[in-house]
This record gives sequence, C-alpha cells and structure tokens, in this order.
Amino acid sequence: MIPRYTREKMGKIWKDEYKYQTWLEVELAACQSMAAHGIVPQDIPNRLLKKNWQLGAEDVRAIEEIEAQTRHDVIAFLTHVERTMGPDARWLHLGMTSSDVLDTSFGLLLKRACDLMLFDLDELISSVKNQARIHQHTLMVGRTHGIHAEPTTLGLVMSIWYQELVRHKKRMQAAQQSVAVGKLSGAVGTFAHLPPEVEADVCMKLGLSPASVSNQVVQRDRHAELFTVLANLGATMEKIAVTIRHLQRTEVGEASEPFGEKQKGSSAMPHKKNPIGSENITGVARLLRSYAMAALENVALWHERDISHSSVERIIAPDATILTDYALARLTRIIDGLVVRPDRMKENLELTHGLVFSQTVLLALVRAGMERQGAYSLVQRNAMSCWDTGESFEQLLLKDKDVVDVLGEQGVKKCFDLKDLLGRVDMIMRRVFK
Repeated sequence: MIPRYTREKMGKIWKDEYKYQTWLEVELAACQSMAAHGIVPQDIPNRLLKKNWQLGAEDVRAIEEIEAQTRHDVIAFLTHVERTMGPDARWLHLGMTSSDVLDTSFGLLLKRACDLMLFDLDELISSVKNQARIHQHTLMVGRTHGIHAEPTTLGLVMSIWYQELVRHKKRMQAAQQSVAVGKLSGAVGTFAHLPPEVEADVCMKLGLSPASVSNQVVQRDRHAELFTVLANLGATMEKIAVTIRHLQRTEVGEASEPFGEKQKGSSAMPHKKNPIGSENITGVARLLRSYAMAALENVALWHERDISHSSVERIIAPDATILTDYALARLTRIIDGLVVRPDRMKENLELTHGLVFSQTVLLALVRAGMERQGAYSLVQRNAMSCWDTGESFEQLLLKDKDVVDVLGEQGVKKCFDLKDLLGRVDMIMRRVFK
C-alpha cells in the first residue's frame, strides 16, 4: 500500500523485515518443540536463540539476492539464516514444507493485524456512541428515496450506525479466530515427517490454533471470511460517509466534516469546503470489496495446493488491512469533529410546510371511522396542493370541509405535534445502548 494510506503500526506488520522475523519465529518455535520430542539435539534451540537475531534491511537485501537465483523465497530465507546463524541452523525446517512456515506465519500476521483493526473499530464505536448520545434529541427530517419522509433525530440515525459497527466487531472477532491458525503437517498434510504434537506446541506458543486437518496449506475459506468481513465493514463506513456527504451538500447543510483553520477546499474557488474525507472512505470501500472477491477466488486451489493464491495474498493482505486501519481512524476523526447545525435541520424539517405529518393525518382519519383509501385520497389531495402552492399543509386541511367534518379543527391541529411522532426515541436508544 502507498505511504499516503499507511499508518505506522499496521505498516510495520507487512514490512519484509517483520515478515522474515515472523518466519524465524515459527522456525525457532518448531525447533524448540522438536528438541522437546527428541527429534533434534536438546541443546540446539538454546544455541540458536542465543543469537537473538533481529532481521533488518541488509538481511532483506541478502535474501532477495539469493531468491533471484533460487526463485524460491523460503529456500532463500533458510539459506541466508544458515549463513548467518551457522551450522546449527541446519536443524531448522526439519520435516517441514514451505507452507508450514508461510501459512503459520500468515495466520500470526493476520491475527496481529486484526488486533489493530479491532482497536480502531472500538475507537470508532465509542465516537459514534458519544455523538448519538449528544444528539439523541437533535431533530431532523428523515428521508426515503432522498425525499422528506417523517421527523427523526440525528441520535437515532447514529444509533443505527453504532449497532451496525458492533455487529462488525463480532464478525471480525470470529474471523480473527478463523484465520489465527497454523499448520506443520507437511507436504500434503499427513504429518509424514513430524508428529502432530510439534504442530500443537508451535501453535500454542504463537497463540494460534492448529488446523484440525489440512493439505499442504491452511484452507482459504478462512481467509475469505476475514476479507469478506472487511468488505462488509467498508460498506458500513461508506454508508456513514455517504450520509455525511449528503448532509454537507450546500442545499442541505445540516452537518459537515471538520475543516481545519489552514485547510483549503479548492485550488480555484476559495469558498469551498468539500467532504473529502468521506469521499475518500467511499473510495476505500470500493477497494475492500474487490479484495473480498479476490479472496473468494483463492478458495479453489488444485488438489493439495497450487500457488495461484500466493500472488493475490501478497497484495490483498497488506492492502486490505492497511486500508481498513486507515479508514477506521479517518472516519473516527470525522465523527469526533462533525459539525452539526440543528437550526438548519429545523429549517429543512419545515421546508415542506408540514407535509411530514401526512401519515399522522391519514391515521387520524382512519381511527375516526373513514375507509383507508378514501382517507388516503383526502390527505393526498391536500398534500399535492401543498407541494404546488407552498401553502401550509395544516391550513389547507383546516380549509377542507371533508377533513374538518371528521376530525374537527382541534383534531387537525393535534396531528401536527412532534412529541407524538418522537415519543419513543428514548425507548429505542435505551434498547440500543442497553
């Protein structure tokens, strides 16, 4: 992923130095277990661990030089390790195949990446919850099809975001468990050259679960689950971002992203304040969806394994986790600094001259004894007149003898009480934040 979207902690996980260090972590853990089971000499792990080898940029360059000749990254890595750590390193990788190292370390990297993303997601959840509480009673018009519907509150809108994000947290936790697995079962998963106890020891030491059955690789439905969760989370972040983008439109003007003191909106038009953060998140969500599709394509490998998945994962694993980490942090900043304009919300609520109460009038007529379709036609007749003339919906109804004969003047006026429409908001919020 390009540096523009890479935050330090997540970026570090996917650096080559860290990847090779994780490979070494797996190899040393396996060597320790093999020594405990009498497969390698007892003193080998301690002698290797005393090296306390930390890989750096020079090691990466050396491995790459070897790989240019061998065309095999794990062999290049092991060759460099043996050259660096000496003859004792020949006991590493005993009875193992490349994917024992690659897939076990991949599970470890994805687990650590999930830890960071879950932390970010908690931050966003907390931010949304806080704003939902603050704006629990901030009146605004609800919109369906982009058209004014009935009154709602900004807090209620945000409570939907909150609960959706909480569901994503549960999904990510489950997906983390699904990918946090390792395997040291050999070339086709039969444990032909290592006992399963070594696999169990290594996975326990690394905080992973051993795959109960594998071929040469950990099965890719596990990884597809995680990338699908990230795509789904991205869709929710986009949903939030699109709402903010709409609310920031000049014609709406109900809320907007924070705008820095020295920030510029346009190279040509100094007046511009553009929702660039939310638009950025919309773009990120598109990428996350594409990575999910790529991960699903990786599930079907030939027989016990091919490497068609490898090139895909080298790209989508860092990119998807780095982008998710970035987008979660950016959206949190937007929510924390969201500029809300209750006065403008009130203006927009009143923009249709009371039409947002049309259902209340319809139901009042039905309850008073009118047949529903007749009542609907009566209300719609006055509503269309309101659209056309801009006259108050309430006044039009009060001038309509057919309506007044059924409801009376006080009955008509009672239909325009906001408290009746929003009287259960507190109950809904209690249900959400129980």
